[in-house]
Amino acid sequence: MKITADALLFDNDGTLLSSLESVNRCWSRWASEYGLTAEDFARIALHGRPAAEIVADLLPADVVPEALARIEHLEVEDAGGTVALPGTLALLASPPAEQWAVVTSAGRRLAEARLAHAGITAKNLVSADDISRGKPDPEPFLLAAARLGVDPARCVVFEDAPVGLAAGRAAGMTTVALTTTHRAEELSADVVVPDLSAISAQATDGSVEITVAE
Repeated sequence: MKITADALLFDNDGTLLSSLESVNRCWSRWASEYGLTAEDFARIALHGRPAAEIVADLLPADVVPEALARIEHLEVEDAGGTVALPGTLALLASPPAEQWAVVTSAGRRLAEARLAHAGITAKNLVSADDISRGKPDPEPFLLAAARLGVDPARCVVFEDAPVGLAAGRAAGMTTVALTTTHRAEELSADVVVPDLSAISAQATDGSVEITVAE
């Protein structure tokens, strides 16, 4: 299967890389500091959402600013164990840097720290600091398309989370789902693959031709 696009837009955690070691360490420490239990986390949506939304769901409004600053500090300072997922480095080496972007629900400092630990250099990055509405709203992906100067309909979104795929669809983009963190039946997308090792790309006359392995 082949898809021709003008830009590739990648979610970060669970798509390009795994930061689970860091996430588990930092959020466990943070939860202990604020007296939260596993049951508290179980009652809210977590994956693919900005930390600001998660913290606001867990704690009283007057505590949120301090608590948000605390988890952001912990995660930026302790991004160790973050690794590129299969196929990531090979795929990102294929298209020109001007034709792809990372679109993440994390803040810029945290996203850059995780990318650096995974050995990824991204010329274009849209983070939670750049938007007013996070995924599943299409704003993050539409902003990335605007920054790259391409028609949203000519973009392909790579995502592992239902909220991210919903954002890609709402932006009018082609969606590719990765089953790195969710089962295939939980993911609504144009294409579903195990990870980025199933994808190859080649730059052709200003566009990118994507090949999906059978």
